Amino acid sequence: MGGGDDYRFMALEDAMASLNQKVNIIGVVMEMGMPKRSKGTGFGNDCFCSVKIVDQSNWSSGISVNVFAENMEKLPHVESAGDIIQFSHVVMKTHGQEVYALFNKKFSSFAIFEGKYDEDFSPYQVSSKFRPRDQDKQFIRGLRKWLTDSGIDKGMKEPLSLREIREGERADLFCKYTEVLISIGLFDVCHEKILHICEVTKDEWMVFVWDGTDTPPVSIQTKLEDEMDNPLPLQLESLPLSRDILCTFPTVGTILRVVVAEGSEKLSLHLLKVGKWVRFLKLICEVHLGLWRGVLMPSTRLRYLPDKDLLVSQRQRLYDERLISKWERMPLSSFPWPSRITETDYEHVPFVTLMDVLTHSEVTAKFKCVVRVVAMVPWHAKDFCSPSGTYRMRLTLEDPTARIHAFVYAEDGEQLFEGHPPVDVLERKRNKLLGVVGESEEDNEINDALRNPPWVQCCIKSYYLEKGDVWGSRRYRIFGTKLVR
Repeated sequence: MGGGDDYRFMALEDAMASLNQKVNIIGVVMEMGMPKRSKGTGFGNDCFCSVKIVDQSNWSSGISVNVFAENMEKLPHVESAGDIIQFSHVVMKTHGQEVYALFNKKFSSFAIFEGKYDEDFSPYQVSSKFRPRDQDKQFIRGLRKWLTDSGIDKGMKEPLSLREIREGERADLFCKYTEVLISIGLFDVCHEKILHICEVTKDEWMVFVWDGTDTPPVSIQTKLEDEMDNPLPLQLESLPLSRDILCTFPTVGTILRVVVAEGSEKLSLHLLKVGKWVRFLKLICEVHLGLWRGVLMPSTRLRYLPDKDLLVSQRQRLYDERLISKWERMPLSSFPWPSRITETDYEHVPFVTLMDVLTHSEVTAKFKCVVRVVAMVPWHAKDFCSPSGTYRMRLTLEDPTARIHAFVYAEDGEQLFEGHPPVDVLERKRNKLLGVVGESEEDNEINDALRNPPWVQCCIKSYYLEKGDVWGSRRYRIFGTKLVR
């Protein structure tokens, strides 16, 4: 653009041929890199993010604009993929075979506008050096029309839901934020809603995301006899979330914890937007102690999506249908029906999730759930009862929404195990419940073998230990349930 015509935007295809020149460009945002602290080489302690944009001249691959700013707040904060961003006085550069635009905080500027769902020409974010021009409107109007007519956003790769993730595969995820290693899968697109973001330890943040579906169950491989001293965690965060926060979460569908990969601490999770739907690209999904988690890498990118997005509407509608259905609160992987190895006294009572149990409005209540028993204390069948013959055990139950400890005591244990059968019968019942392959405890391999517990139905009742702290002392017991095989 030579001397620089301040009233002219270059087509991206032309800008890519204007190396080492200052140009003005405008385009539709397709994805954002995670905001991070720069490494310091040549940019001090600046913050950094990249924005990929497309236009009519280059809609297939687009162009990345690398933006540096003094702090995170001054970086572009794009609300949704499909929004329009204009850059003035950015310099075209190359890195290897890639051509990109460099935003220099000393003389470059940007402004971000709503995309095809809006008719306003007022930007919702601008940089300090931005100066509005009436001529901008015709370019914004043209891009909005092109985006609507071209349907380019509909041609993007279909993202996976949390239900479809698999260990060792690649895909993209689509989720909603809720709050800010055995096998690994790298996912190119997941659509999720951000529910919550919190600082779990100093300078370490965790994001809670959800899409209304259930992550698939995973196999467990921990030594059963270690459960007393080294129990399976009930959650990945070191301290459980407060009841007030849990009560803001959906009660159906997995809430995936997302953390930053080791060595990538410069990524700024706390800047993600709670309540927004987002599409993650190149998100690592892995299993830790039988629980799925997401891991953000330096290469992870994201696309915020508007609530009017078709896929967002579909996910929300499916969630609403699960809520009102009598049986669809069951884990999706348990359909058409859980294992028949248990029976309950309340066969016609609808199922609820463990998140329903945790967030129930009353301290004492009764529930029927479909769960997996992933751990048990004590492990040895001969120790299930006290010397006086009273059952006293602790089971670790999980479903796609949560894990809890539930106790088996006295007459509830007698109903569960059909009285006081011989030890070898107790062992067989225990092994079926835990998904253990093996006949008896004399088989040393069953103690730490890979196991896949079946989905079973059971009844759970909540109670409290202290009248002065009913919620803090709330506990759970198995009742009205029988192992029949």
